[in-house]
Amino acid sequence: MILRTTFAFITLMILARLMGKKQISQLTFFHYVTGITIGSIAAEISAQSETPFLNGMVSLIWWALLTIFVNFLTVKSMKARILFDDQPVIVIQSGKISEQGMKKARLTLNDLNMLLREQSIFAVDDVNYAILETNGQLSVLKKASKETATRKDVKAPGNEPKYIPTAIIIDGKLIKQNLTDLKLTEEWVYEQLKKSGFSNVEQVYYAEILTDGTLHIDQRTEEK
Repeated sequence: MILRTTFAFITLMILARLMGKKQISQLTFFHYVTGITIGSIAAEISAQSETPFLNGMVSLIWWALLTIFVNFLTVKSMKARILFDDQPVIVIQSGKISEQGMKKARLTLNDLNMLLREQSIFAVDDVNYAILETNGQLSVLKKASKETATRKDVKAPGNEPKYIPTAIIIDGKLIKQNLTDLKLTEEWVYEQLKKSGFSNVEQVYYAEILTDGTLHIDQRTEEK
């Protein structure tokens, strides 16, 4: 059983890489179903000694190859894309709920309100357009009068961020790859820590660089 599980694990990892990020992110119902099925086959191989190992592996690999083939078809053919992935459906258009779109998406008004509330929208009247995407998520364009004001709208300074917020210390250890990506040095980190009253990295539980180049630091509360 250890050997079966090990081989199933390795095979599943290889197949996941071959199928790509689109499968892992489960962008559509098709990818959701294939992901569950492939996982179920791998679990069957690992846990059920009555299942012939070779048969299980063939099924696992063949299912993955079929998924890759379907992905290839959806890239090359619009008709195949619609067949396997379906199309987005407009459920609110020009501020009005589309009954046709709701029927096509098989949504109830309660479902629509729930999806809107998940985006912190509590009134349908605030929405100009709403589109149900192929992954079941709702994309919303608010009415202009309901949009949140931007810095440009209120004529506030809109300086571009120097950095993307990135972790540079996790559990008392420097993340050197992130420092390299940010073009920062360890000496710079030690200097910033010293300014904040820390004598070494081990005292820090978590630290990340913010958009303006400053550090957010969480001190370790327990000794390792």
